[in-house]
Amino acid sequence: MSLALYKDLCIDAVDALAEAAFWSPLLGWELHPLDDGDACLREDGAVRVWVNGVPEPTTVKNRLHLDVNAASVDEARSLGAEVVDDTPPWTVMRDPDGQLFCVFVRDEPVERRPYELSWDVTGDVDDAHRAAAWWQAVLGGTLHDDERGFSWLEDVPELPFAAVCFAPVPEAKVTKNRIHIDVRTDDLAALVSHGATVLRDKGDGGIGWTVLADPEGNEFCAFTP
Repeated sequence: MSLALYKDLCIDAVDALAEAAFWSPLLGWELHPLDDGDACLREDGAVRVWVNGVPEPTTVKNRLHLDVNAASVDEARSLGAEVVDDTPPWTVMRDPDGQLFCVFVRDEPVERRPYELSWDVTGDVDDAHRAAAWWQAVLGGTLHDDERGFSWLEDVPELPFAAVCFAPVPEAKVTKNRIHIDVRTDDLAALVSHGATVLRDKGDGGIGWTVLADPEGNEFCAFTP
């Protein structure tokens, strides 16, 4: 049994409404502006993404980024993205906030625009597998290793993406992630016992959730009843 359930995705951006307007058509989810200047993306009434305004500009590559399916890169370009690397089987692009993401161009009709979440892990193939195994215990799903050097989770309950992929990279994490996930749990202590670190709790500043970090230092938020 998993320690938590996937809840939603959070994206930080200097201009939250502009970032939400960029991602809404690419993901196929409805844009809902909020009174405080932030925004969310909804699918059938459920919030899939929260987009939050922050003062800090993008300075480094995200540890967690989005992959999307598309018929071409033209729509992303028309919305303000630019191509960074067009090496098949995907195209690396930069969104208007400066954050990298990947577009997978499909020959068949695109029925599901969100494709996967990709997570960078400092180290080698074994480190990526350990990170994937840690998150499998948190979120559930099926763990796979690929001979090309990465691991992934699929069939994760309530995840609106096909998979979460973990790939090794040489660079270390140096700043707060601009993209993170939220989870729901009935047992915060179990997450901590599993290796999560509490960065900020519900009693700190009146927030309604607990900010945690996984063993790699990646922030995520846990919502409890």
